[in-house]
Amino acid sequence: MQWFEKLYTFFILGAVGIGLILSQLNGAGPFAENLILPLLAFMIYLTFLQIPFEDVKASFRNKVFSISSLLINFIWTPFLAWLLTLIFLPDQPALAIGLIMLLVTPCTDWYLIFTGVAKGNTALSAAILPLNLILQVVLLPVYLYIFFGAGETVEAAYLVEGVVWVLLVPLVIALLTKKLLKGRRLVESDLLQNLPTVFLLFAIIAMFAAQGNMLLENTGIFLQILPPLAVFFIVNFLISQKTGQLCRLPARDRVSLTMTTLARNSPLALAIAVAAFPNEPLIPLILVIGPLIELPVLALGAKIMLKINRT
Repeated sequence: MQWFEKLYTFFILGAVGIGLILSQLNGAGPFAENLILPLLAFMIYLTFLQIPFEDVKASFRNKVFSISSLLINFIWTPFLAWLLTLIFLPDQPALAIGLIMLLVTPCTDWYLIFTGVAKGNTALSAAILPLNLILQVVLLPVYLYIFFGAGETVEAAYLVEGVVWVLLVPLVIALLTKKLLKGRRLVESDLLQNLPTVFLLFAIIAMFAAQGNMLLENTGIFLQILPPLAVFFIVNFLISQKTGQLCRLPARDRVSLTMTTLARNSPLALAIAVAAFPNEPLIPLILVIGPLIELPVLALGAKIMLKINRT
């Protein structure tokens, strides 16, 4: 595990702290707010540059793993997320939307690190990464419309505009960049690999600088989303482990299935939230708070699986 990824949680906490400090300066809020969307869009562009979309077909080589992963991530998990919002956040639509956006988007980066720590099959996890990314980009607006659109909580125009500016435009530019480079290697160093995370940290600073005062007035948000997140991680850990056993997956493949089931892609969901819900700052804040809970859970899950697979 690289030192940058080891300290990721602390970097997020530091970015939150810097943003809160800047929020107290006169004029910082409006200036920072104008930086959030460009920073996130560029982060997504850099992420797309590093995704081998041409290798999507490789994810189907292990059909049992791929089908199990897709069913859990894109059918079971959205249903579980929706159920958790009904139980824990029935009268708080902004928090419910933020939680749904966090939970229905499988991770496309740091889950590989924790898969390696838990001695999982990182090659298998990497193979399904492009497919996970494509499906969540396509299905996230669908989930939001199904769960919230009928009640007019989600405005279709904002949602479409958000998807276009923070996903489709960076995707098209990334594909054009790859075409111009004609297949040459894009990522030559750890610095380039970590650039998306660097821009994410700057976006978090900008967001908390813009909305810091509002967050300080709603400090109970963390405690409100902690119970549903705890239930999500526990239930999906057990579901993925049991599914792996029923499908007779090797121990290394069960680790991969569990990690791709637990880890969430909050940066991508955050980019959409900022663009699609400009008048609901609580929604993106949920997506920033999420990794503060998720990363320690993934570390704990890796230790548990190491112990399980040794017995």
